[in-house]
Amino acid sequence: QVQLVESGGGLVQAGGSLRLSCAASESIFSINVMGWYRQAPGKQRELVAIITNHGTTNYADSVKGRFTISRDNAKNTVSLQMNTLKPEDTAVYYCWAYTTGSYWGQGTQVTVSS
Repeated sequence: QVQLVESGGGLVQAGGSLRLSCAASESIFSINVMGWYRQAPGKQRELVAIITNHGTTNYADSVKGRFTISRDNAKNTVSLQMNTLKPEDTAVYYCWAYTTGSYWGQGTQVTVSS
């Protein structure tokens, strides 16, 4: 089973930036898809961004042009660069990986103050 550990969350003012990282317990070279989801209080978990092992990316409309997902197969990490943050980006962000099944990290809190 793949274990995922997120880091990089925190408190930032609107307009600021944060970079989230997700470290996997094994090589991600063969992991088909990895990505980030988020869940705000009282809301369902939603897709933020995904990246395939070929480097194809997909983003939620709400973050297009502001967030960038990347993966480093040599370091077994997936990152999410978040720029121009808005209060509505406040949520717990979860790293996700899909190989033989879905795997989730424990989540990291991102809070954007207005």
